[in-house]
Amino acid sequence: MTTKVPATLERQMDEAISHYPPDQKRSASLPLLHLWQEHFGFISDEGGTWIAAKLGLEPINILELVTFYPMFRQAPAGRKQIRVCRTLSCAMAGAYPLMKNLARLTKIDRGEGGGGMHSPVAVSPDGEFSIEFVECLASCGTAPVCMLDDELHENVTPESAPDFLTRSQKNLSSRVGEARRGTSQVTRDVHLVGTPGVAGEVPLRPAADRDDSVIDGLASFQQLPESIRSLPPHPLEHRMIFKNIGREGYTTDIDCYLQNGGYEQLRAAVRMTRTEIVNEVKTSGLRGRGGAGFPCGVKWSFIRPDETKPVYLICNADESEPGTFKDRYIIHQDPHQLLEGMLISCFALNVHTAYIYIRGEFPEGAKILGHAIEEARAKNFLGRNILGTGFDVEFYIHRGAGAYICGEETGLIESLEGKRAYPRIKPPYFPAVLGLYMCPTIVNNVETLCHVKHIIAMGGADYARIGRPNNTGTRIVCVSGDVVRPGYFEIEVGAVTMGQVLHELAGGAKPGRKIKAVIPGGSSAKVLRAGDTFKLKDREISFDDIPMDFDSLAAVGSMAGSGGVIVMDDSRDMVWTLNNINEFYAHESCGQCTPCREGSLWMKKITDRMLSGGGVTQDPATLKNVADNIAGRTICAFGEACAWPTQSFLEKFPDEFAGRAQKPVPPPRPPEYTSEELITEPEIPTAPLANDAGWEKAGAPGTV
Repeated sequence: MTTKVPATLERQMDEAISHYPPDQKRSASLPLLHLWQEHFGFISDEGGTWIAAKLGLEPINILELVTFYPMFRQAPAGRKQIRVCRTLSCAMAGAYPLMKNLARLTKIDRGEGGGGMHSPVAVSPDGEFSIEFVECLASCGTAPVCMLDDELHENVTPESAPDFLTRSQKNLSSRVGEARRGTSQVTRDVHLVGTPGVAGEVPLRPAADRDDSVIDGLASFQQLPESIRSLPPHPLEHRMIFKNIGREGYTTDIDCYLQNGGYEQLRAAVRMTRTEIVNEVKTSGLRGRGGAGFPCGVKWSFIRPDETKPVYLICNADESEPGTFKDRYIIHQDPHQLLEGMLISCFALNVHTAYIYIRGEFPEGAKILGHAIEEARAKNFLGRNILGTGFDVEFYIHRGAGAYICGEETGLIESLEGKRAYPRIKPPYFPAVLGLYMCPTIVNNVETLCHVKHIIAMGGADYARIGRPNNTGTRIVCVSGDVVRPGYFEIEVGAVTMGQVLHELAGGAKPGRKIKAVIPGGSSAKVLRAGDTFKLKDREISFDDIPMDFDSLAAVGSMAGSGGVIVMDDSRDMVWTLNNINEFYAHESCGQCTPCREGSLWMKKITDRMLSGGGVTQDPATLKNVADNIAGRTICAFGEACAWPTQSFLEKFPDEFAGRAQKPVPPPRPPEYTSEELITEPEIPTAPLANDAGWEKAGAPGTV
């Protein structure tokens, strides 16, 4: 081997390996790949072979990870790597012209129609910069966003591209304190980019009217002038999980957390029996906040009290559903709240080892959590014999590497075991029975685990009085897109309507525009058309009157999902919107199931062609047919996630899709196939078949 591995790097790798059971070294594959790439810049074949030998694996076991997870590179990138988010909220805010400007300024040729291409990474001629599109960076409220190496930069408009590059070249991380809806780095670690002004809910002033001297060079939230600090919660909000987010003077260190009543609920919980804690969570009616909305206490009750195998808890911090940006703020600004919720959960479930599976795109968040874990251990809240109870528990951070499918709990478990994130079939592989290392495992979302400490504080019955029956507590909704004040809002479940979220909390549509459509639960939720009326039990309600709870949103044909509310106004082309969503799912399909692997790409290719002027009259029907044959036919819910947008956009906006599908049906060809002449020519001549070749069954007339 020609590459010399420094002793310090190998020690870091040995430390990472120690976080997993001795007979499960493969779990350290992703951590070792991250360490190797951070040191050498990319994963060479030699590097993959070395890591495989270190873990007792075959080189193919490492290569399959490098080729699956988008964050890993097999060739060097530029000295400064720029990753631009291209998913819906950022695309609506100007991500594509931003990419075009960045490529022009860095003299990078992304090829014809570079569009949303993710790879290969394009490098500038001088080797200084590399640029690539990436999927959602979980900061949709401050779109457009991009990452420069490990730093998140927000509100990077196309016009601010020159300033952004100038700052990066001078290595000036002009970081300022965080306004309430500003950057999601820690409160003292915020970057201000370009001419738009400070990120946040404070209206942005034109550059000519702004005093940059007030902002430039500030280093902490406390140094910000009052006019651009976080505003108090809106009267419609009910702050519980986000009580300390954006709060002046609140820091991430454990002393601040303790001064504000931190870890008191853990002290109370360890005086309770495990059954009492589980019953309080069941009584609370808490439903998972990650997307599925499954009752948390019911999930916990699947763990047998007399279980002899090790039981694991996994915190799902792989926040990657487009439109969702709540967990990032908890991790970056109130990490001990998450740790306390996890500790109570571990005590209740007799868990001695827990993992936080955090997005690879949250490097700063991983550092913050790592520091918080060490602080908690130093205070005896974590480690051996916590609080003198005789109970031992350890937490470890496991970074993902850019795969959306890891948000699915069994895919996440496969990834944590050091494999490709291929979801498992349920049954038999329900995590509570056969989870991590084939042991009982509970997987809960960040926000869900934070609620546990508040349930212990107030009691399950009192918690259940917040919200509505079967829709209890609070939840965080993340509003992005075409509104005046995008951002996060914590509301009592069901006590606030769609209209109140859009018009009162988020400020309504931008001047001169009207809201056209809303995706209420992240990009996989079915779109709702503004102005429609809906049947809700025994009454009819308007779009604005839809209660923002799990059951009501399901009843009107969509879902609460992850709480990501994406708003589109009347300037938006719905074919373009769906095409952006289709590209996301085509890129993020794990490829395990044929309907999803092939169908998601077919849908993207068809909407690509429709946007290019090659839409044929059969395309809307073909799109629906493809989507219908994905939903319900895959191992995991990704099939529904990629099919539902297509099904609902076609249903809600048929005229727009028909308007893009005007050309005669061409000679028989695969439904997703796009030829140059189909786009450039008004029609392609056809001749009747001598007999029926069966093309009708493929959705096209019997002509060639």
